Parts: sequence; structure tokens; C-alpha cells
Amino acid sequence: MAQFQFVMRSGPTPGVTFPLEGDQLIIGRDASNSITINDAEISRKHSRLSFQGGKYVLEDLGSTNGTFVNGQRLAGPVVLKPGDVVSLGEQIVLMYDAINMDTGATIATSRKSARVEPPPVYPAAQQQAPSPAPVVTPIYTPAPAYSGPPTVKKTNMMPIFIGGGVLIFVCFCASLLFWIDATYRWCVFFPFLTGC
Repeated sequence: MAQFQFVMRSGPTPGVTFPLEGDQLIIGRDASNSITINDAEISRKHSRLSFQGGKYVLEDLGSTNGTFVNGQRLAGPVVLKPGDVVSLGEQIVLMYDAINMDTGATIATSRKSARVEPPPVYPAAQQQAPSPAPVVTPIYTPAPAYSGPPTVKKTNMMPIFIGGGVLIFVCFCASLLFWIDATYRWCVFFPFLTGC
């Protein structure tokens, strides 16, 4: 039974789940892949998942549009954690998640088969069935939603231009008044002030 899955957040089939079963899974556009996503942004063999030490490791297979984990383009293999957001190119976004293994929870099934295990049968001589082990549900905080590539903050240049223009105007006026005073031309420029 699969322990992990991908849920498509955006792409050709949003909401579709891909249970991850197997030691080596290839993601791509080609129909022979373990996970097939038919989209022009996806390479025929885009990425590979390898199951190592109870965790999946994701690596890009030299795809044209790249593989990203939480917005960072992969330069090498990366161990996935539940809540990670995996993007294939710019449009395909998958949420990596652990499947809840609680026996009372809804059973997660693969697209290939749906199997329900019957409860064990104990011999009549045995008085009681053994107590089940306590169920431990992992707690994790999901990563923030992927909002696309980071945007470059643009600076508003208008206040700088206005401030520079005002400064040049004040300097010009001060220079003009200094020149008028230095050359005794008050009567020429301001006869109404001086009574000339």
C-alpha cells in the first residue's frame, strides 16, 4: 500500500492523486512512465523518484522546463517532505503528501486496484484478540502555497524626479538673485520694489 502521494494542484487534471508505489518512479509525458502527465511543458522523461530509507528522493532528468521544489529549481537530488510543493515547468504543480495510515480513516487506493484486507480470524481457543498497537498520526505543517517565481520590486522614480526638479529650481532662483544683487540690477528687474 502506498505511503505517499502526489495531488495535482494545477495542470491538465487538478485534484487527481498519484499514489507513489515502487522504488523507482519516472514522471513524464511518455505513456510508459510510472506517472504520466500529458502536457506540453513536461518532457518525455522529466523527473525520477527513488525510494531510499523510507523517503522519496526527487531528481530532474535534464528536462527542458526544469523541476522545482518549493520554488527552488533542482540542481541535484532532493529528499521530499510531506507538504512540499513540486512544480514541473511553470504550470504543473503537485503537492507531495503522506497518506494517513490510520485504520479507521478512509482507505487510500491506487488507480490500478482497490483491495480491502479482511480482519484476522483467531482460533476459538484464544479468548481475546491481541490489543492493537496505538496509531500514531504524524503531525506536520504544510509548506506555504506556491505563488510563482519571486517578483522584483520596482522603485517609484517620480518623487526623485520631482525632488530633483525643485532643488534645481531653488538653486537657479538663488543664483539669479545673487547675480542681480552683485551687479546692482535691482532697478532693471524689480523697479516696483525699489521705486526706481
